Amino acid sequence: MEQNYTKIEHELPLIPLRGLAIFPYMILNFDIGREISLKALDQAMLADELVFLTSQKAAEVDEPTEDDFYHVGTICKVKQMIKLPGDTVRVLVEGISRGKIKEVSNEEGYFKATIEEIAYDDENAEEDIEVEALVRNVFDAFEEYINIGNRVSPEILISLGEIENVDRFIDTIAANIYLKPEQKQEVLEEFDIKKRLELIYKTLLEEIDILKIEKKITLRVKKQMNKVQKEYYLREQLKAIQKELGEEEDINSEADEYRAKLKKIKAPKETKEKISKEIDKFSRISPMSPDVSVLRGYLDNIFSLPWNNETRDKLDIEKAKEILDNEHYGLEKVKERILEYLAIRTLSKSLKGPIICLVGPPGVGKTSIAKSIANSLGRKFVRISLGGVRDEAEIRGHRRTYVGAIPGRIINGIKEAKTKNPVFLLDEIDKMSADYKGDPSAAMLEVLDPEQNKDFVDHYMEVPFDLSKILFVTTANSLGTIPRPLLDRMEIIEVSGYIEEEKLNIANKYLLPKQIKEHGLAPGFVKINEETMREIIGSYTREAGVRNLERTIGKICRKAAKKYVEDKSLEEIVINKSDLDDYLGKNKYRHQLAGTKPEVGVVTGLAWTSVGGETLTVEVNVVKGKGQIVLTGKLGDVMKESARTGISYIRSIADKFDIDPDFYQNKDIHIHLPEGAVPKDGPSAGITMALAVLSALTNIPVRNDVAMTGEITLRGRVLAVGGVREKLLAAHRSGITKVLLPKECEADLDEIPENVKEKMEFVLVDHMDQVLEQALVRNGEK
Repeated sequence: MEQNYTKIEHELPLIPLRGLAIFPYMILNFDIGREISLKALDQAMLADELVFLTSQKAAEVDEPTEDDFYHVGTICKVKQMIKLPGDTVRVLVEGISRGKIKEVSNEEGYFKATIEEIAYDDENAEEDIEVEALVRNVFDAFEEYINIGNRVSPEILISLGEIENVDRFIDTIAANIYLKPEQKQEVLEEFDIKKRLELIYKTLLEEIDILKIEKKITLRVKKQMNKVQKEYYLREQLKAIQKELGEEEDINSEADEYRAKLKKIKAPKETKEKISKEIDKFSRISPMSPDVSVLRGYLDNIFSLPWNNETRDKLDIEKAKEILDNEHYGLEKVKERILEYLAIRTLSKSLKGPIICLVGPPGVGKTSIAKSIANSLGRKFVRISLGGVRDEAEIRGHRRTYVGAIPGRIINGIKEAKTKNPVFLLDEIDKMSADYKGDPSAAMLEVLDPEQNKDFVDHYMEVPFDLSKILFVTTANSLGTIPRPLLDRMEIIEVSGYIEEEKLNIANKYLLPKQIKEHGLAPGFVKINEETMREIIGSYTREAGVRNLERTIGKICRKAAKKYVEDKSLEEIVINKSDLDDYLGKNKYRHQLAGTKPEVGVVTGLAWTSVGGETLTVEVNVVKGKGQIVLTGKLGDVMKESARTGISYIRSIADKFDIDPDFYQNKDIHIHLPEGAVPKDGPSAGITMALAVLSALTNIPVRNDVAMTGEITLRGRVLAVGGVREKLLAAHRSGITKVLLPKECEADLDEIPENVKEKMEFVLVDHMDQVLEQALVRNGEK
């Protein structure tokens, strides 16, 4: 303790304060309710109105002992005392000086203490420059505290400047700044004047930093509040202006409409929560924001989806069979599959929609049969063409971050159908291709997988939609260009070409009435008899489907319409076989492509193409040379290998046919397949080329009414090939009466119509010896 302090002892009543501290020269009022404190107050009033006030260490203690309060406090004079209801007294006191407890007793029912009054003797204190400097620093800091905080009246600064007693200066500042109880006690208990000044200075600096941060936060919040209030005010003004102009746009009412729609849709909880968040975002956005139209478009797309709508299947198998038969002739496998699906639907409601892939040449009715499927089931029909699609976003949609983003074709198709279970035709699925924008065929994997498509997520919609109830029908001309994982998800149904009998029925039942109607003629105005129609089918068209046949009939109807316009008295026009030259010109095709008589080195083969089966003539010339093998006709690698394999086999059996063993050294063999500009490849002409070479080497003719297909090995075995039905129909169209097939293809004959089987002979072979026996003309055969 410094020598600048004077000490005087007093015996005073003591009152412990809870949560309060008082400094000298400070006026404070507080309530007293405890009996021990009331007795001490009464004793003070009976004496000289002096009382010693100190703080309790813990405010929650109701009956304190000597150890429960601090031993440094303030000697105060009671200025006023008011009794309140409930045995409580309100006291107004003024601090005089600090004091320290020497002794304390509680014998008379209240605390009575010997107090050592400690007062700073400013008059006798030595001048200290350091103390003066600290006083100025504290004064400046207190001034800054007042300016920043606005919590203390500026007049205090004036009175503070007039105080010369340093101890009183410190107590006045401590009484007017925010201090925790522990900090107040620390200031009270310090009796070194320099340390007191440093302590109060440090405390002021800390409070100034806190006030600066508080002010910064307050300004920021106020600024934000002002901005919000300003925006609200401007929006209200904008609404008023729009209302006056008749352009009011009430976002909230739109949001309420969307919320009402959300309650009605049947969707998973997570989906509804996501949509609800988008509606909330829409309701909070400014009507003038460019995002309004984006969000509105998104929500309109969401609610245009058929979340609840589902058509009920017509589960009448007889009626469905009647519809399919009326709209399509033939195609028994496809019809049978649809009737099987209907039968299962009558037994099980949980059956997922199958994915049917109709594969076949153009013009056989793949697309139109998908419409018939929809009609037979009583479902809506949607068609999208995938030909030339390169962008994955075409299937999955664009993400909403892109300008002009729209949903993919799948979701758009469902919106168009307005039901959850339409018949969905994905046309030309084999024509999709990939580029730098992604692989759409990979995106189709999820669409066409029954295990995955129940939660299909479009990039634009961002919520799952159930596609499992949709009956997907895909069409393709060839399976070769469809990726294997995608092909694995589909049930393949081959729609082969039509035979002449089928084409005749299709032409008379469907094509001719349709063309007569489209050309504005009366029903039955153009009549074509059976003989004439067969001539049109055989001599003017040669195709797997009926598209060219329909065009040819259309050409007849155009000329008939012209005649009717020139002569309105005509009631009907009958087209006979002799009239075809006038209507269609000269016929384009011969019935026998291989020739009219057996020839040496000329064999008719059968090939499969993406547009159906075709007959393939193989011609071979053997001339003297150096053993070269010349292959022409734009052959692929597979056919070139087949030709060389066939020649190796012939070398192994040369002695059986008296062929020069060195023919491969002294003779050139030229194998040619006509129509050189048309690419040809595939494992189906091995035995055909081997037979043609053998015929040319032995000079033995080959029967002209025989066609064949099959691959050959070095040992002469005949291997199975594909596309048997299409090849046999091509042979039938060309007038072939005998066909040699690999024995392994025997099961494929079940798909051949009975009337074709009756007109053709099928010989199953498993070795080249059988081919030679059946096809070579020997011993004067014709």
